Amino acid sequence: MNSINVLCIGDIVGKPGRAALAKQLKAITSENNIHFVVANIENAAGGFGVTKRIYKECSELGIQAFTSGNHIFDKREIMDDMESYSRLVRPANFPDGCPGEGYKIFKFNTIKIGIINLMGRVFMGTNLDCPFKKFDTIHEQIKDDVDIIFVDFHAETTSEKQAFFWYADGRASLAWGTHTHIQTADDRILPQGLGCLTDLGMTGIQNGILGMERDPIIKRFLTQLPSRFVVPQLDDVMINGIISTVSISEKKCTSINRVFDRFKI
Repeated sequence: MNSINVLCIGDIVGKPGRAALAKQLKAITSENNIHFVVANIENAAGGFGVTKRIYKECSELGIQAFTSGNHIFDKREIMDDMESYSRLVRPANFPDGCPGEGYKIFKFNTIKIGIINLMGRVFMGTNLDCPFKKFDTIHEQIKDDVDIIFVDFHAETTSEKQAFFWYADGRASLAWGTHTHIQTADDRILPQGLGCLTDLGMTGIQNGILGMERDPIIKRFLTQLPSRFVVPQLDDVMINGIISTVSISEKKCTSINRVFDRFKI
């Protein structure tokens, strides 16, 4: 097999995000001859974290790998049984002692895919190891054991994400940003073959704010008082992400296109 077609899905937010994938994922993968699907799952349970039931539900939709970010441990149950989430990667630059793994090697047929999850530090937390140096360490560990490497860089600022993309160009084949839930329009292939997008966006409700109900968020801006963020009831939804083709022999991305599907449940 000379190349692989990959679908990367932006942060799944609550029940609307899961319902959107249940309705449309099979059609997207079929129409685009997708071989491998990876999705960010850290907001899948009510917008905050993931449970074993929801992890199983998303796995059964045909998603082979899951990445995450700062909300991955919001549901306590995951910390007590992390080894059972075999397809899940958490940020590799979390402090030592955190449960889970920051990278894993997945297989499609004979192709070995290294997936690394990293978290940015700008506006995200100072108790994180340097994601750039952590990437160096992991790359050295796995580069001879995998055919291609993908990275989910979960970060707040566009500058940190883009700096990482240039840093990883030539060593990873595909890298994307997550966390802001707003899809950017800068899908491109860098000179040494890294396909990248600053943020995939999100998969969930269309007419909320970052996948949440609008009113509590607007109220918080108006009053500066705490308010509880809630995932809305099912309504119009969207799926955000990218579809990419990666050459196995050259370890380079050869095409990358944004996914921005809107539809009614």
